[in-house]
Amino acid sequence: MAQKTTVQLIDDLDGSEATATVRFSLDGVEYEIDLSDEHIDQLHEVLAPYVEAGRQTNGRSSGAGRQRRGKATSTKSITAVDLNAVRTWAREHGHKVSDRGRISNELLAKYQEAHAS
Repeated sequence: MAQKTTVQLIDDLDGSEATATVRFSLDGVEYEIDLSDEHIDQLHEVLAPYVEAGRQTNGRSSGAGRQRRGKATSTKSITAVDLNAVRTWAREHGHKVSDRGRISNELLAKYQEAHAS
């Protein structure tokens, strides 16, 4: 017997249909949340001044050995991507990527770097 499993993203804020999983980190803790386009736009709008003023870091920060100078430091980043767009871009640029499942952080970073403006 054949089976078909469907995964539907539900907006974690209001229970409506979500369009993407958004990953972000704050104070060395990584989070992910499923959001609709409207809520993704709101999150970007709220965080925009902090993202613009912050410094982008690559890799994960464990917080160990971090120097503190007066105020507490934190990792500031936000990522919201259309995974289908990432897959299409990756294939167009010679990367192998599956139709489903996770996309490597390395490939996501390359996509974001290529689309940074």
